[in-house]
Amino acid sequence: MTTISSSRLARQTAERLIGSRAALQRTPALLGFDGFVDRIYHVVDSRKSATEYAPVKTLKAFGHRIAGAAGKSLNVEIVLQHTKLGGNGPIMAFAMSSLGVPVTYCGMTGYPKVHPVFGEFAKRANVLGFADPAETDAYEFSDGKLLVGRHATVAEVTFDNIRKRIGDTTWRKLWDAARFVGIGNWTMLPHMTSVWKKIQSETAGKEPAFRKLMFFDLADPEKRARPDIAAALKTLMKFQEQNDVILGLNERESHQIAGVLGIKGGGSGEKQIADLAAKIREKLKLHCVVVHPVKFAAAADAQGAYSVTGPFTPKPKISTGAGDHFNAGFCIGCLLGCELPQSLQLGVATSGFYVRQAASPSREQLVRFLQTL
Repeated sequence: MTTISSSRLARQTAERLIGSRAALQRTPALLGFDGFVDRIYHVVDSRKSATEYAPVKTLKAFGHRIAGAAGKSLNVEIVLQHTKLGGNGPIMAFAMSSLGVPVTYCGMTGYPKVHPVFGEFAKRANVLGFADPAETDAYEFSDGKLLVGRHATVAEVTFDNIRKRIGDTTWRKLWDAARFVGIGNWTMLPHMTSVWKKIQSETAGKEPAFRKLMFFDLADPEKRARPDIAAALKTLMKFQEQNDVILGLNERESHQIAGVLGIKGGGSGEKQIADLAAKIREKLKLHCVVVHPVKFAAAADAQGAYSVTGPFTPKPKISTGAGDHFNAGFCIGCLLGCELPQSLQLGVATSGFYVRQAASPSREQLVRFLQTL
C-alpha cells in the first residue's frame, strides 16, 4: 500500500484536469435511479415574535423533550430553512455535469413532469423521470439530524417502469452510448438487484462496442438482510464480464461488506482501509474498490492499493452529499485515464470544495482549488 500526500500530486492532478474539457465531452454518462426532495427544518424551542425564534440546539435536547411527553402530548413547531434535491444519484450526477460530463439522469425526478426541485439540474443535464421523488424532512441540530421519510415511490423503481416510461428505444440508445454508468442507493431501492439482473439479461451474449466504466454505491447496506447483500454482490460481479466495475464505499460500509464476504480485518488507518479495499476487490474480482473515510480516501485496482489524504475541514458548510461528490470526482479521474492516486486526489478535492462552499465545483473552480492544496 502506498500513501500519497503532497501538493505535487495536487498540482499534477490540476494540470491533468486543465486539458480535459474535450475528453470529458466525449464521455456520455448515464446515472440512476433514485431521487429525493430534501426539506431542511429547524425545530422551534421558543418564539420571540412572528419572525424571531430560538431553535432547539441539540438532537439530545429534542429527544428529552419527546420522552418527557410520554403519556401526555407534545406540540412541535418546525420552520423550513430550504428545499433541495437529494439522493445519491442526483447529487453525484449534478456534480459530474458541473465538471463538464454530458450526463443523462434516469430516475425518481418526477413523472410525467420533472419536479421543480430538479429544475436547475435539468438545465445542466438530460433529466428523464419515471417516478415521483421520495421525500425526506431533515430536522437539523448542532449534534445531528433527525430524518423523517416518505418513501413509497421507491417501489416504482423497476426495470419495466424504466423502459415503459422512458421508452424502450430511448433506454437502449442511452445504454449503448454511455461510456460511464453510475447506479446508487441500492439499499433504499427494493427492486434494484432485479433491475441489475434484467439489464444483464438484455445485454447477455451481445459483444459490446466498448467496455463501460460502471460505478456502484450500495449506500448503507446494514439496513438490508445479509442474504440480500450477498445476492446483490454476486449480481454486481457479473457486470465485470463486459465492463470495468468500481464499487464505492464509505468506511462503515467497507467493514459491513467485508463482514458479508467473510474478510477479516479491522482498523481505520490508511493502511488498514487500503488493505481492506484490496481484499474486497480480490474477493469480488472487480476492476476497482474505493473507500472514502472523512479525512482520506483509499482504493485498490490490479496495479496496487493507494491512499490519499484529503483537504479535511473541521467546520464544513455542508456534509450531506460529500461522499457523492467524492464519487463524482474519483470517477471523472478514472474516465480521464488517470492513475489511481490522481483519481483519488480528484475525489477528495471535489468533496473538499463542496463541503467548504456548499456548491458543486466547475472544472475551472476545481483546478484553482487543487492549485491551493
